[in-house]
Amino acid sequence: MNSSYQLSRRGFVHGGLRVGAAALALPFTTAALAAKEPRKKQRWQIGCYTRPWAKYDYRVALDAIAEAGFKYAGLMTAKAKNNLVISVATTPEEAAEVGEEVKKRGLKVPSVYGGGIPVNQSLEAGIAGLKKLIDNCAACKCKNLLMGGIGSKELYERYYKAIAECCDYAAQKGMGISVKPHGGLNSTGPQCRKTIEMVGQKNFRIWYDPGNIYYYSDGKLDPIADAGTVDGLVVGMCIKDYKHPKNVAVTPGTGQVDFPKVMARLKKGGFKRGALVIECLKPGEFKKTLAEAVKARQFVEQLVAKKK
Repeated sequence: MNSSYQLSRRGFVHGGLRVGAAALALPFTTAALAAKEPRKKQRWQIGCYTRPWAKYDYRVALDAIAEAGFKYAGLMTAKAKNNLVISVATTPEEAAEVGEEVKKRGLKVPSVYGGGIPVNQSLEAGIAGLKKLIDNCAACKCKNLLMGGIGSKELYERYYKAIAECCDYAAQKGMGISVKPHGGLNSTGPQCRKTIEMVGQKNFRIWYDPGNIYYYSDGKLDPIADAGTVDGLVVGMCIKDYKHPKNVAVTPGTGQVDFPKVMARLKKGGFKRGALVIECLKPGEFKKTLAEAVKARQFVEQLVAKKK
């Protein structure tokens, strides 16, 4: 390991917390990451991830997302290398091709989930992998790279150190990096907040996921309560619902998540603009999934149209 990347556990945690505290004091919105975009940019970017069409080629998912009336497509799972549209294994040329396919359909990409990075090999390998993901996101014109976190206690600090080392690199490309509640050591709002404080960079924030708050707590933690723990840190949201037990393959608005109350609490904490990307839908054959996507879009449009 290069000495420039060496950092003691105590030094990283305490240093990160000091920098993180200062960073959290700064006003931060998604607009800061998209300063070069037109000022008339709409307040909410309502989109859908490719996940509901994961058994198909990503182009099929993009077709469906456009047909369902969305203007924004989140890139996630698909029938591809590593079962992801974009990953560390994706070449820059492939990522650029994805961007062209998105553009052909009149869509934009607010979020890419690119899977893990190889911190299990070394910190340097993790940094190199993350920079490759950032390059791939830039190639397909994405504004935010969504990270899933890591469940290994042994690799926890190395993982977030890799992110800390890459935040400036992402910022140079006009991008943000985010983490979502995703199980393991980042299952809740407080756990996600801890990662933000450790990294201590203003373009590393939270992509909230209310369905996962229920899922990883076995339905015990209400996202309405959890949402109050991430004030000032949320820049985007996976619109995901939940039905007990352990089911997130649910069309938003038909499950246990009280989206109006969750959104109200997030807005109170400063989340007043950004991407709202539907992640899951009720499963079914292709036409039925498309119909569920339309219903979900209409639900989110009505959700943000409410004054409170």
